[in-house]
Amino acid sequence: MTELRELPYLQETPFTADHCLKCNICTQACPVVPVTDLFPGPKTVGPQAQRFRDPDLPSPDQSVDYCSGCGICTLVCPHGVRVMEINTQAKAKLAEAKGFSLRNWILGHNAWWGVLGTPFAPLLNWLFRFKPFRWFAEKTLGISARAAFPTWAGYTFRSWWRKREQKRAHQAEDSRPVVVYYHGCSTNSYEPRIGKLAVQILEHNGFRVIVPPQACCGLPLQSNGMFAEARRFARKNISALADYARRGIPIVGTSGSCIMALKGDYEHVLGLHDEDTQALASGIYDISEFLWSLYQQGRLKTDFRPLSAFPPEIRALIGDSIVLYHAPCQLKAHGMGRPALDLLDLIPELRAVEMDAECCGIAGTYGYKAEKRQIAEDVGAPLFRRIRESGARLAVCDTETCRWHIAQMSGARVVHPVELLAYAYGISAD
Repeated sequence: MTELRELPYLQETPFTADHCLKCNICTQACPVVPVTDLFPGPKTVGPQAQRFRDPDLPSPDQSVDYCSGCGICTLVCPHGVRVMEINTQAKAKLAEAKGFSLRNWILGHNAWWGVLGTPFAPLLNWLFRFKPFRWFAEKTLGISARAAFPTWAGYTFRSWWRKREQKRAHQAEDSRPVVVYYHGCSTNSYEPRIGKLAVQILEHNGFRVIVPPQACCGLPLQSNGMFAEARRFARKNISALADYARRGIPIVGTSGSCIMALKGDYEHVLGLHDEDTQALASGIYDISEFLWSLYQQGRLKTDFRPLSAFPPEIRALIGDSIVLYHAPCQLKAHGMGRPALDLLDLIPELRAVEMDAECCGIAGTYGYKAEKRQIAEDVGAPLFRRIRESGARLAVCDTETCRWHIAQMSGARVVHPVELLAYAYGISAD
């Protein structure tokens, strides 16, 4: 493995600010600007303010802290300015100068709380539904009482995987092509069912799935300015996964935010840059992206059951055969189209319709912060309104915090695309 080096702060990403022509398209596309006066826009706090920043000093503009980090600004920039990445680096310098609050430290270490809380799942799930506790957490820590907290599953995906592998330990090696599964923290502790379905869908399509040791993607730490710790997680993942990518073994994940971190943030935000980082970035795929590529190659199994064969409770939620789909910002930043939408359209009798709405507002840990909660709700209001007005009781989204937030604010059940694909394949997580 080649030596991993960190790029200096004023190298590469911040220098893209020189390409800014002040066209304001990033500000027009920003979901935060229309709902609050606290954020003047990504151009103002990004490439424009970058010209006044010293690499050894915090950002002169405090309002950059209200950037949600959704990445839409970078996506729409016609001149390749990495606006979100510039803002995220500036936010980190600001947080470092101010000191990390206990609230941000807690939100940044989601990987720990997920695993540590698993043995106490019933108690913690009750506690986080207990309104006085949520009120106390907001008043003392600044964690919003209105936020949609995850639910501990009571077991982890990795514990399920270990038991499953022990049962198969004596089976002979097969010649199926190998795929690596990157599950992420939320799947591991809160939604192991999604990981179980993903594994079985990949196996159904002729792959042998392996789940090597892996770390948190580091995005919660990065979003809260803790770059040093985020880089430590990044190095672990690069060390664990890059060799698979070098050998042409695809790495597939079910969290759009995690995949985006491994694909782009390690290099363009955290400043890690070498051949292994680039190999990992080019060898990792969102599961819908991967499955759709199989379909385009004629390799995807399309033995899907029609909607009428789905479980009655799911058919009842879908109603008139239409499901609403929301593409999260992280997935849009991948620049890969809408593969989940394309896959769902392959299911007989089912029609997937993309909602004409932008960001849901949660932006990872952003909407869990009391001072930003109203912004998160206002940003997502058009999306929530469309779901309610449609009468839909089921929606689809690729990223976990977006699913939880949309479900809470709209009243609909929101599922991952693999859940509907599993129903169509006749696959169960039980």
